[in-house]
Amino acid sequence: MLPQTGDLAYRAARGRLVAQYRALPAGTSVRLAKPTSNLFRLRQPAAALLDVTGLDRVLHVDPVARTADVAGMTTYEDLVAATLPHGLMPAVVPELRTITLGGAVTGLGVEASSFRAGLPHESVRELEVLTGDGQVVVATAGGEHAALYAGFPNSYGTLGYALRLLVDLVPVQPFVRLRHEHFEDAAQYFAAMAATCADADATGVDFVDGVVFGPTSHVLTTGTFTDTAPYTSDYTGRQIYYRSLLGRRDDYLGVEEFLWRWDTDWFWCSRALGVQHPLVRPLVPRRLRRSDVYSRLVTFERRHGVVGRLTHPRGAPAREAVIQDVELAVGAAAEFLDFFHAEVGISPVWACPMRLARTDVTWSLYPLDPDTLYINLGFWSTVELPPGRADGHYNRLVEERVSALGGAKSLYSSSFYSAEDFWDRYNGPAYQVLKKTYDPDGRLLDLYDKCVRGR
Repeated sequence: MLPQTGDLAYRAARGRLVAQYRALPAGTSVRLAKPTSNLFRLRQPAAALLDVTGLDRVLHVDPVARTADVAGMTTYEDLVAATLPHGLMPAVVPELRTITLGGAVTGLGVEASSFRAGLPHESVRELEVLTGDGQVVVATAGGEHAALYAGFPNSYGTLGYALRLLVDLVPVQPFVRLRHEHFEDAAQYFAAMAATCADADATGVDFVDGVVFGPTSHVLTTGTFTDTAPYTSDYTGRQIYYRSLLGRRDDYLGVEEFLWRWDTDWFWCSRALGVQHPLVRPLVPRRLRRSDVYSRLVTFERRHGVVGRLTHPRGAPAREAVIQDVELAVGAAAEFLDFFHAEVGISPVWACPMRLARTDVTWSLYPLDPDTLYINLGFWSTVELPPGRADGHYNRLVEERVSALGGAKSLYSSSFYSAEDFWDRYNGPAYQVLKKTYDPDGRLLDLYDKCVRGR
């Protein structure tokens, strides 16, 4: 159970949030007043921002039980900083520092340990939730609120907000040895990725992911914990991690540097901001080379369009943002990439294998086959629109192809599904039961309204 630590600061913060929520007039649109966000879809301004001050702390780490008691707005950066001194880390550490525990659970997260550990919500033992009807409940897999526990992932704050979580931790070693293997053929690449995941227990591999640089350039990366390292590379300075994959076969990183290897350059998206230019990079302090800084810059640009007016003058072809993560069965990944290269043309593409870790819970709002290895493909850029095509053209193509191949798409970014198609894919009947149970008056947004209509 969640430890009854008597943490007065946490209790006070929880009390303020609950009181503020309950005092809001019916029909008031609300949102958590988080300083950062990793969502990439347009949202209408909320009438009320809920004060989450004090809900951003690691409350307790138990190195014997290998658990962490964490307030919901705590970032993975802070949780990792609290657990590594004990030789522990969360089972899945999403790749960006300022993703919060509550955000990763009500949304979805994936990383290179997901081929074995699944998604972040699978390592949550207990979940304290402020539900839409203003109540605070504790949800577990076998308790009174088991349906909420199973339906909270992929609900995106439309059933309630995670106030506190008890999460499992796993042991680490000081360093990670990386090995990069290169493939020209996509089918061979994904077959090798599947075989690597299947043999990981025997070979001692702890992490698996990769990058697709183009139709004939695929890199498979494996990571293995080790107590010693002959050297460690530094990708927070002039060197850039994703570029190293093309020029190296072996590499070593400290465990913390490994966990945040993608954050320094927001995978590769910092290049759009000029940060990778050899003349610009030394001028940007290391403390500013991180995903939350880049995200704020992009948010500013989306609101004001300063760079867009300079780089795309009036009359230039319009561009569409294609920022998506999709999951496909490993056997369908090569076919999807063939389509993607031909019709969309973004590169690089992140490839991360994922398999559900638990068979005792059916995660109702993001149903995946527990016997299937999936590949998460992430692509984040803009594409010039063809003449006569409106914004959403490429994103709709992606959604249609993912659906045709039996895959699923994360909802953190723009979506264009019809209501019927959306509820068919994200288990509308189960969601409606949860909504009526935990938010009967509809005080929080509906999942379709929030994720597709952007309300």
